[in-house]
Amino acid sequence: MKFTVITDEGKRVMESEEKKKIKDILQELQIPLETAVVKRNSEIVIEEEEISDGDIIEIIRVIYGG
Repeated sequence: MKFTVITDEGKRVMESEEKKKIKDILQELQIPLETAVVKRNSEIVIEEEEISDGDIIEIIRVIYGG
């Protein structure tokens, strides 16, 4: 399975032989779940969503604080 991941650091094509969820990708990229909003094919998704071949995953980091 091939999919594209877009972050503030750029775009990259990733491959995996096994099914992955959004949370697996965030973990691989060392991005904490609570600091990101994720879109799959332009729709906001939760971390339990599975990634499919050809998906475009956009990770938007959320900045928060006081």
